[in-house]
Amino acid sequence: MDAQGLMSITIIFATFALYIGISIYCRAKVTSDFYVASRGVPPFWNGMAIGGDWMSAASFIGMAGTVMILGYDGLAYIMGWTGGYLFLTFLLAPQLRKYGRYTVPEFIGDRFGTNKGRLIAAIATIIISFVYIIGQLSGSGVVIGRILQIDTMYGTMIGVVIIAIYATLGGMKGITWTQVAQYIILIIAYLIPVLFMSLQITGNPLPWLSYHSIVSDLGELDRQLGFSEYYAPFANSNKAQFLGLMFCLMVGTAALPHVIVRFYTVATMKAARWSGAWALLFIGLLYLSAPAYAAFSRFILMTKVAGSRIDQLPAWTTSWVDTGRLKVADLNGDGILDWKEIVISNDIVVMATPEIANLGIFVIGLVAAGAMAAALSTAGGLLITISSSFAHDIYYRLMRPDATDKKRLSAGRWAIVLSTIVAGAVALDPPGVITQIVAWAFSLAAGTFFPVLLLGVWWKRANAQGAIAGMLSGLFVTITYIFLAKNGITVFGLLDTAAGVFGVPVNLIVMYTVSKLTAAPPQHLQDECIDLRYPEQMTYKNGEVWLDDASAK
Repeated sequence: MDAQGLMSITIIFATFALYIGISIYCRAKVTSDFYVASRGVPPFWNGMAIGGDWMSAASFIGMAGTVMILGYDGLAYIMGWTGGYLFLTFLLAPQLRKYGRYTVPEFIGDRFGTNKGRLIAAIATIIISFVYIIGQLSGSGVVIGRILQIDTMYGTMIGVVIIAIYATLGGMKGITWTQVAQYIILIIAYLIPVLFMSLQITGNPLPWLSYHSIVSDLGELDRQLGFSEYYAPFANSNKAQFLGLMFCLMVGTAALPHVIVRFYTVATMKAARWSGAWALLFIGLLYLSAPAYAAFSRFILMTKVAGSRIDQLPAWTTSWVDTGRLKVADLNGDGILDWKEIVISNDIVVMATPEIANLGIFVIGLVAAGAMAAALSTAGGLLITISSSFAHDIYYRLMRPDATDKKRLSAGRWAIVLSTIVAGAVALDPPGVITQIVAWAFSLAAGTFFPVLLLGVWWKRANAQGAIAGMLSGLFVTITYIFLAKNGITVFGLLDTAAGVFGVPVNLIVMYTVSKLTAAPPQHLQDECIDLRYPEQMTYKNGEVWLDDASAK
């Protein structure tokens, strides 16, 4: 192993020791610790934990690479993922927190008074989280594969073992505080390279103010090569796909079970709103930096690597070729590596750029640690969501309501181990790039849960039959379109990543129609729905709003 790999390993192991230490120190002892951190997380730290949970391998590793390759069209990811937090913070999170449950399936089961709906929601949650975690394990394989200079597949195997151990220990209580640490590490690791690249290329250390000039230069380089300009809208996709993908990412964000559960860890509705506000700030630091990262990376590749003699390429190219994520070939036999002869995976751009820009082995190791922090933080939240859906919603609420805390915790931990192994097996040969896989999860969440949660909070007439029919139809349509689009059958040019465009309206129409055609829910469920709109100090009952002191207002 070279000095660079040794430095990366040292930094990563140091951060792993920190995460595991926090998990052990904050080890869950009761189920409320394991599932919702005993609802005692302050909004500021919960916002940072949400940022860590949200900054997945797709955001850290894949997003800048996607923008680098797609240009303007890649911005749909940034706008969609960010905009979804506004939906969640204003439309759903405070109300779901007031309802006081542990999970999304539990909310659906109790709000609509249906165990069948609870079971369907739990299974859908497991499916969505399973798809999402494949992307995280694939991301960990990219990082570990590069560090150890082995095939990404073997890196993924190592990542599976690490993630399973770490997530099983602490539950939501431990994961909350490890996610805070992971956010701090990943944002530092993301910002340092882009700050240095900005200074190196433009002389200005503030990339958010300087990268516009590089974007203009990229447009000129593209024109010289006969390509579409980097900043030209819809050059690599049609407008329908751009808008459809952005819509799916927005409503999918607002409906992702592993994101929603983070708002259950605070004490009040007000704290849930402030958690969302802090989360937007922390997430914005990375998302505003990703376009600059993409522009600088593309500029360096086009001006420093493309045009080089094929037998004099930088040493870093050999290391990445070994991972299988970079291909360079002198296709025209002129001895010069042209831009069109470089095939670089979206998933390695962020990891490779510190080497491409020659930023030093410490920065390269720091970025590797940040990438692992991103994969671990999201994987931890997803595994807790899978665990709670099985152990709490299926095992405890449906199969064994008399189960002790010890048995429920044991079931939850076994669910984490098994789901990590199965997802890891799929991630050995991932069905797409990281951002694509994650986009499927968002479409599935949008098509299955968003209409049910929205109407469940804001429409008292929504009933169990409508919720069940809506979830099943939305999930079926979304999955079906993903498979059709993957095989070349599309509607309006919408790709598999925008499948939720069809699932959401079908779910909404079916839920509304079936609810209107069947009996209204019991009065107490309608009262609970209206009660969600009032602060904790007020309770809606029998057509009146009551204060905490039980005096009618």
